Amino acid sequence: MNIRKLTATGAVLALGLSGCALFPGGGPAPLDTFELSAPPSSERAALSKRQILIAEPGALKALDGENIVIKPAPGVIQYLKGAQWADRLPRIVQARLAETFQRSGSFAGVGKPGEGLAIDYQVIAEIRAFEIQVSGTRQAEVELFVRLLNDRNGVVRASRSFQASAPVSGSGNDAYIRALDRAFGQAALDIVSWTDSLI
Repeated sequence: MNIRKLTATGAVLALGLSGCALFPGGGPAPLDTFELSAPPSSERAALSKRQILIAEPGALKALDGENIVIKPAPGVIQYLKGAQWADRLPRIVQARLAETFQRSGSFAGVGKPGEGLAIDYQVIAEIRAFEIQVSGTRQAEVELFVRLLNDRNGVVRASRSFQASAPVSGSGNDAYIRALDRAFGQAALDIVSWTDSLI
């Protein structure tokens, strides 16, 4: 997967730049800024006539922002130094989840609120974990709780928790984000497959 690494203004930032380095003018260097990628679909199911909407996921305050969460111990939350997400995490997850659904080729339409689709189902997610655990074995942990809502009658068709993890390979902020990207990619593919099997 190709992780997009940007400066706050959108330009590509060199991979070797340290988040704590100083510019010649004496000010702090801009934070390393990251996005997630949408995983490629491994298989294509038959095209469904259903159209689905990907709502913006809910999240607690610690995950509803641009900070990247690390956990040095159970119940302890810190933020990755010198790094940030390119947008609020729920918006990034929403965009990449919608892209994963679109890449699957399994649905007649996939959209987000305000795009004017006649929706059959809504995919409503809650981000319960999106972090790097650094106590013991370093690994990324992602948990998304998803409800599949029938938009025609307001009935929840099904709900399920999707969990995925990936080991951190290497050092530095780039290694942490690569692990988060892999874990998210697995969870996203599982969500698409589950939704396709139900509708």
